[in-house]
Amino acid sequence: MAGVGLRAAARRCLPRREHGGPRAASSSPSCPGCGPPGPGAHCPGAPRSAPAGGAEPSAHLWARYQDMRRLVHDLLPPEVCSLLNPAAIYANNEISLRDVEVYGFDYDYTLAQYADTLHPEIFTAARDILIEHYKYPEGIRKYDYNPSFAIRGLHYDIQKSLLMKIDAFHYVQLGTAYRGLQPVPDEEVIDLYGGTQHIPLYQMSGFYGKGPSIKQFMDIFSLPEMALLSCVVDHFLGHGLEFDQAHLYKDVTDAIRDVHVKGLMYQWIERDMEKYILRGDETFAVLSRLVAHGKQLFLITNSPFSFVDKGMRHMVGADWRQLFDVVIVQADKPSFFTDRRKPFRKLDEKGSLHWDRITRLEKGKIYRQGNLFDFLRLTEWRGPRVLYFGDHLYSDLADLMLRHGWRTGAIIPELEREIRIINTEQYMHSLTWQQALTGLLERMQTYQDAESRQVLAAWMKERQELRCITKALFNAQFGSIFRTFHNPTYFSRRLVRFSDLYMASLSCLLNYRVDFTFYPRRTPLQHEAPLWMDQLCTGCMKTPFLGDMAHIR
Repeated sequence: MAGVGLRAAARRCLPRREHGGPRAASSSPSCPGCGPPGPGAHCPGAPRSAPAGGAEPSAHLWARYQDMRRLVHDLLPPEVCSLLNPAAIYANNEISLRDVEVYGFDYDYTLAQYADTLHPEIFTAARDILIEHYKYPEGIRKYDYNPSFAIRGLHYDIQKSLLMKIDAFHYVQLGTAYRGLQPVPDEEVIDLYGGTQHIPLYQMSGFYGKGPSIKQFMDIFSLPEMALLSCVVDHFLGHGLEFDQAHLYKDVTDAIRDVHVKGLMYQWIERDMEKYILRGDETFAVLSRLVAHGKQLFLITNSPFSFVDKGMRHMVGADWRQLFDVVIVQADKPSFFTDRRKPFRKLDEKGSLHWDRITRLEKGKIYRQGNLFDFLRLTEWRGPRVLYFGDHLYSDLADLMLRHGWRTGAIIPELEREIRIINTEQYMHSLTWQQALTGLLERMQTYQDAESRQVLAAWMKERQELRCITKALFNAQFGSIFRTFHNPTYFSRRLVRFSDLYMASLSCLLNYRVDFTFYPRRTPLQHEAPLWMDQLCTGCMKTPFLGDMAHIR
């Protein structure tokens, strides 16, 4: 069993409850709930045939509750709060880098990572465009960018002006629906969708999450867009102004687009690359290392050449193009991957287009637009020997994995912060006790006398409070980008489907050999038992061997 110091530390995070009833939830430990006890072990969550010694059922339930708390305290090791490495690469699919001969990259938020200070600039510029060019009310100018409001992966119902978080099963996570800057009551959300939390996304949104009725915000640049959209709706509702939801949504989207199309964002970054571009030296190290090991590299980006050239010179040096076998700019992804009609055009050093037909893609040259089918024909880079990295699950990765069999790597900058939160004592203790409590609720629901129902209701209330605590650690409004209360988010579902690997930044590659093989953890299905120590220790809800874990440790 764990030592006295561990039990004392756990108790500091988990105030004990007495049989007299529940107290308000705190950040508490929990471990896997419990399943059938292993041989010779008693599982404190398993209902006994009857309360011992004629005890009241409610007293029996509270006794099981205290047993579980003690077990959780004893089984939670101190090092559990630093299990995950923010600089690690995580695998959805088994992949050996030994088999990868060609590496491809997006530019924005892949080769070039940007500081969060860029988002207020985008927000403010788009807000002013709305006021000055679209003649929106001057009162909107009072709103400033709030970096803590939204998270990536949210859905927006255009006709209902609802920004919300949806899970992998297309259900709205209650408590995460906002109209403007105000939360929408759960009852109203359910009523708006015909008495259910379920959203028929297949009817309301296309494959790339772009509508017509519901839009999913998938890239990092969408954070200021969601903030501005919410602020504008808040202003109109707060001042009783009538508006057409579709027009407002389009105007805000167009204003954000104008910031990019007019080159404002490019100008800000070019003026102060030290301020906006992060990890440039690490990007150079990754590219140089791959080339030194005989790998071929290519770049496909939607950004213009002049912008990419200045950024790459800043990060890599004036001869950066010698690292790449092919460079394609203004590719117009995702249509680059599906539309065969656009030919490649060659650019000269000044960005002027050539008119000659492209019969091969030359190293050191710059090409514009084109399409993937000509790219495959000219390079013969096909299938799993190609690994492409990007930050947008739809525009960068989906078609490459589903249609062409490339291996894909997703760059998810938010991962670093989320892992640091997961590694905290507060999160780990709160989550593990939440899971244990869930196991108790599942097992003890067979007790249905009046007093027992009161106990179960108290547990359910505590479980909900714990869920809110863990959600707020990530984001007060929407929680983690990867999970609802327990299910994966819709974003996570797409991440698993469209990427073999995911990581916080490209620099994570520096932590691995170029012939490293990534193995995904065999996470148990609901009908399977967790048989390996990495699963026993990471908190499945039903762990048949919970009682044996003390002996294993």
